[in-house]
Amino acid sequence: MRHCGGLAEVLRRHGPDYLATHALSVGKAKVWRAIVACRTAVLGGHVETCDSCGTTRHVYHSCRNRHCPLCQTRAKEAWLVQRRRELLPVPYFHLVFTLPHELNGLIGIAPRAIYEILFGAVAATLTEFAANPRWLGGTSAFSLVLHTWKQDLGRHVHVHALVAGGALTATGQWTPAKRGFLFPVKALSKVFRGKFVAALKAGQKQGTLASATTLDARAWRALLDRLHAHEWVVYAKQPLGGPAQVLEYLGRYTHRVAISNERIVGVDDHEVRFRVRTQTSGPTKRTLALPAATFIDRFLLHVLPKGFKRIRHYGILGPAGKTAKLAQARAALAVPAPDPGVVESVAAFMRRIDRIEWARCPHCGKGAYVPTAAIAPTPTHVPFSRGPP
Repeated sequence: MRHCGGLAEVLRRHGPDYLATHALSVGKAKVWRAIVACRTAVLGGHVETCDSCGTTRHVYHSCRNRHCPLCQTRAKEAWLVQRRRELLPVPYFHLVFTLPHELNGLIGIAPRAIYEILFGAVAATLTEFAANPRWLGGTSAFSLVLHTWKQDLGRHVHVHALVAGGALTATGQWTPAKRGFLFPVKALSKVFRGKFVAALKAGQKQGTLASATTLDARAWRALLDRLHAHEWVVYAKQPLGGPAQVLEYLGRYTHRVAISNERIVGVDDHEVRFRVRTQTSGPTKRTLALPAATFIDRFLLHVLPKGFKRIRHYGILGPAGKTAKLAQARAALAVPAPDPGVVESVAAFMRRIDRIEWARCPHCGKGAYVPTAAIAPTPTHVPFSRGPP
């Protein structure tokens, strides 16, 4: 066992054996190719030369696939730059809506349909509670982020909700949430389950679920019985602080992938070892070893359907009329619109996320790297029948 180069090396090393016995969908094959090719000569790039000492370096293109561990830091930071303009100076609450594992089989058959039902149920639940005069009596601002995994890469489908602590009323007033409290979680859990199961039944009746041809009437009734056999739990964390803390916190969830390269600590001809966090007696870390094929199987569980949006915004932040609604909320809170100068320049953005002065030559410390030549993509053997990286 030795330290490895992350997920891409696992796929390169164990790909031939795995693909000899497993057929991938077009979407999963595309993700696989992208991760393996990311920042290599396969995708091409360019040569940069120091304008002072003449030192050169090769810079290869990124795949930009949303499942790639190498590409998510820049995507996350660019996304957070945009979110700075939308944050309100109020406390924010973090809620987690989780689907019971009894639905895992159905999710494997019809992931897009179940994920859409999940988003719809969570959004409708939060919108209903915010509109209730007992709690806020207006339109809230919240964002939802879908995660489908747990630490060992098993399927664990849940949605993180970041909710502003207040709501905009129909008369243009801002109603703040009670200090340290947003909505009662037990009531949230019951309403969430009711809305999800109702939408699930409607989908099955209308034939929009691929599973309608897989589950017979008895199996369907048994599934519904299991869904009602125990309480669904909505987890609520303590309210967050100001905008800076909210952004830092949100960044932990928005562009996270099923497993980061830092968690993969070793690979050999048979196994992959990676770190997992446990909560048995307080948060601790341990190393888990899985057969390579099992590791790849579990990773591929979390490839999202093509074009599926895993980050969505609602209420005041909803795409319909967002600019006007945010302006009304700021007016109600008596705060000015954000200064456009707050948005970072490209150079400052690159320096911050890379933690280096990207253009400065580390050899002479004086010159700057400038592009001097293109690197054409290098043809390589592709073990799949179709689809670009």
